[in-house]
Amino acid sequence: MAKNLRIGKSYSCGRPGTLLVFFLLILLGACGKSDQSCQVSSEVAAIPVDLKIERLEDLLFEAKNNDAINYFLDSHPDFTNKYLQEELYPSREALVTTLSEIPRDSLMAALYQEVKSNFKNIRQLEKDLENGFKHIKYYFPDFKIPKVYTFVSGFTSDLYIDNDMIVIGLDYFLPHDHKFQPPEIPEYLAVRYDEAHLVPMIITAISSRYNETNLKDNTLLAEMIFYGKAYHFTKAMMPCTPEELIIGYTSDELAACYSNEQFIWTHLIEKEAIYETNPFEIRKYTGEAPFTDVISTDAPGRVGRWVGWNIVDAYAERNNVELKTLMEEEDARKIFMQSAYKPRQ
Repeated sequence: MAKNLRIGKSYSCGRPGTLLVFFLLILLGACGKSDQSCQVSSEVAAIPVDLKIERLEDLLFEAKNNDAINYFLDSHPDFTNKYLQEELYPSREALVTTLSEIPRDSLMAALYQEVKSNFKNIRQLEKDLENGFKHIKYYFPDFKIPKVYTFVSGFTSDLYIDNDMIVIGLDYFLPHDHKFQPPEIPEYLAVRYDEAHLVPMIITAISSRYNETNLKDNTLLAEMIFYGKAYHFTKAMMPCTPEELIIGYTSDELAACYSNEQFIWTHLIEKEAIYETNPFEIRKYTGEAPFTDVISTDAPGRVGRWVGWNIVDAYAERNNVELKTLMEEEDARKIFMQSAYKPRQ
């Protein structure tokens, strides 16, 4: 599928200075954090955000000739330059030729039709993103509303996010049981790639712009706090979103975390793991995996991130810290010490 198409991937989902990658998301269990703050305030609702997502896959697949493709590229210079990376092609003609071949590829044509069938309209996606952007602009008034495009990437790019533009590869977010699935994503990650997880994934990626961190602190604790702040940010921007959709656990996995919170925390303390600096050891607690086997094969992967989220929540609540102040706090140890975090009994 579109083997010669170069597509940029620019969003950062991990703590600066690490090789870890964010993946996220899924449904609220009975023992999770409450959604008492679910109501959207009138101040947030009043913030003017008029979001219209442009479906660029239609412009490409319905282009009648090369002139139409050229016009498509000229009228979307940000997409052309940053996503398609036109500078990597020997000429504009070479890029146009590559793009013109995509609709004629039988697999790409079939994939496009499946995307059109499964995403007949994207009104709910627009509404959810607009609501998230309203919240971000409320807390961070300098936030610039990006252009948002959809595209069919041929499973080469799920999301591209920078300060000015978001491109959503809708082919990645087809239903989990769909016949077309991203070939390089393992099953335990693929279950999070559907429409329900899309907006939390975008908002969490955006959180990295505001998530200050001390790059000299290479401990597991710093990694945990970084992710905890990211999830705390996303929950603030999407107050009605179940925490499973933010952290990326199933309801059973989340329930297991709460049921075994004392056991998980005892392991981290007794092993002095939170002060670990070896990146390979840190990855055992925060890296993508089907389970956190250093604790237990029954513990879901990335459980260190979940503990970090609980620590950050405790710190913010105990000290009545505003979101902007929290995101600017670089001192992970301060957040930990002043959180007085204790596992729930």
